[in-house]
Amino acid sequence: MDFDIPDELVAYLAELDDFIEREIAPLQAQDDNERFFDHRREDARTDWDRGGLPNEEWEALLHEAKRRADAAGHYRYPFPKEYGGRDGTNLGMAIIREHLARKGLGLHNDLQNEHSIVGNNVGLLLMLEYGTEAQKAEWVDDLATGRRGFAFGITEPAHGSDATHMETTAVRDGDHWVINGEKTWNTGIHKATTDLIFARTSGEAGDGRGITCFLVPTDTPGFRVAEMLWTFNMPTDHGHVVLENVRVPDSTIFGGEGRGLGVVQHFFNENRIRQAASSLGAAQYCIDEAVAYAQERKPFGKALATNQAIQFPLVELQTQCEMLRALIHKTAWQMDTYGAFSVSDKVSMCNYWSNRLCCEAADRAMQVHGGLGYSRHKPFEHIYRHHRRYRITEGAEEIQMRRVAGYLFGFMKQRAPKGVQES
Repeated sequence: MDFDIPDELVAYLAELDDFIEREIAPLQAQDDNERFFDHRREDARTDWDRGGLPNEEWEALLHEAKRRADAAGHYRYPFPKEYGGRDGTNLGMAIIREHLARKGLGLHNDLQNEHSIVGNNVGLLLMLEYGTEAQKAEWVDDLATGRRGFAFGITEPAHGSDATHMETTAVRDGDHWVINGEKTWNTGIHKATTDLIFARTSGEAGDGRGITCFLVPTDTPGFRVAEMLWTFNMPTDHGHVVLENVRVPDSTIFGGEGRGLGVVQHFFNENRIRQAASSLGAAQYCIDEAVAYAQERKPFGKALATNQAIQFPLVELQTQCEMLRALIHKTAWQMDTYGAFSVSDKVSMCNYWSNRLCCEAADRAMQVHGGLGYSRHKPFEHIYRHHRRYRITEGAEEIQMRRVAGYLFGFMKQRAPKGVQES
């Protein structure tokens, strides 16, 4: 077995580093854009006078970075070549996302809002797979360039991890549907002109089938954002949405009537392995910084690094990073080789463990740095606050562990590898 990173990926990482040095680092350095990344970052990113929304200048800076990355041929790496991409693989995305996150906070990659010079455009992937021809004609170009996107209205106030019990309903009325319900943690709704709303159209609570997703324009009568929800990590782009007799045509159905949950689940594994890689990269950054500081800091006349109380916790974290990296690379390679859902248990293992590891590494880096680590002059508090989110969102770690248990104890079956007929 060859555990080396493929030569073409090694070369591409160098290409990305060169692009960051030439284009992104100078952009971050100009016009005091560093305020979005140094100790002022939370205040600079947040428009406190507009309910805690992202600052317009902050979002404009992110857009410019993505525009430059797209012009250089990097932003669309994971997309099909016919849409300007490089047919990027799961292994490639995992290695790239770890590499970028390991560099720490910066305009090249800021996971607070999934910004990166190498895009993880879930909306485009979903549109290519499930959109009608008319929907693709309307959306693909805008999604590919990042000019426009849609928010995701899945979670409800009374139903988080269990989407099958959602109370939002859509009832047919001729060639239209009338939607009523509420959504919470509706990420990206502060800017989105369209919201992908999931609603039950048939079946009973708990049924996997019978949920339909609709591309709902946010200016449709009856659609309103009741409030923006403040979080552990500001600014906020998470809204509480209310839908009261929202009327939309059949043409807004996305992915087929009654098959909405399959739309999201189709790409969950790819997103989760990429998130795992990002959390691993952030964890490794925290460990690297803690090791370097322990070698420099000399209280009582000797370097912190000489103390086993400093060494051993970092040794344990580094050991976990090495083991997790091997599992992430293997799992991503298997997804490329055998299909995204052939190793669902391994994807869940990677995801929940990496998110937990990142929080532990950030906390340890704070401890090693002492008072400086607790301050905002170091990025550890920001990394902790952001990655703590991923232990809850997009599949809480308990849900991931439950999923692993389902395969382990035989309650669930892995999907057959590509090209193999399921029995």
